[in-house]
Amino acid sequence: MQHRILIVEDEEIIRLGLQDNFELENYEVETACDGEEAIAKTDSFQPHLILLDVMLPKKSGFEVCRFIRKKHPECIIIMLTAKTEETSKVAGLDMGADDYVTKPFSILELLARVKAFLRRIDLQKAPAKQLSSVDVIDFADIHMDFKKFVATKGGVPLELSTREFQILKYFWQRRGEVILREDLLQDLWGYTPDNMPSTRTIDNHIVNLRRKLEDDQANPKIILSIRGAGYKFDA
Repeated sequence: MQHRILIVEDEEIIRLGLQDNFELENYEVETACDGEEAIAKTDSFQPHLILLDVMLPKKSGFEVCRFIRKKHPECIIIMLTAKTEETSKVAGLDMGADDYVTKPFSILELLARVKAFLRRIDLQKAPAKQLSSVDVIDFADIHMDFKKFVATKGGVPLELSTREFQILKYFWQRRGEVILREDLLQDLWGYTPDNMPSTRTIDNHIVNLRRKLEDDQANPKIILSIRGAGYKFDA
């Protein structure tokens, strides 16, 4: 299957450079230079993956990400940002992005991340079987329906991204175990040991989940940090 990639970038040199590199890798590529065009191209082109710049004319990358995530939940979104502040990265993930790359970035690293995500699409049937044994769970005052993508805390709806549902389902199935960051990157993100990134994407997702699930995110009781290893889900 030839994967489709949409590149959303207002700087022409970067946009064309990315297009050339991904076409050389035999991807089908379309481009957009502003937020409104990005939304229109997503509807018409139906990309498997979007490289989405944050600073865009007409609509920001955050606005575009939020809109696309609701309408096209299976589409992979990687944010491209020149901002180094952690809050900006967390904001992108909170809008539903799967990962982020900070400019200036290595094209080889970006290609590796894209390949890993698209490999996961090709292997999606296997993880789906592993994670299909539970559809509805309840713990503390939280109710989650993984089939309907609905979650509540104390009866109040929670806004969770598709990726956050996937992480929580994975945690639930391995509750009580120490889960390495590498486990999450391999099993949910599709990375392999030979191209494992040094990224804080996992940690930022956990920050978001704690903010939404925990009564006191400074003293978490559900998603525990295991120093030097990863996390443990204590439901």
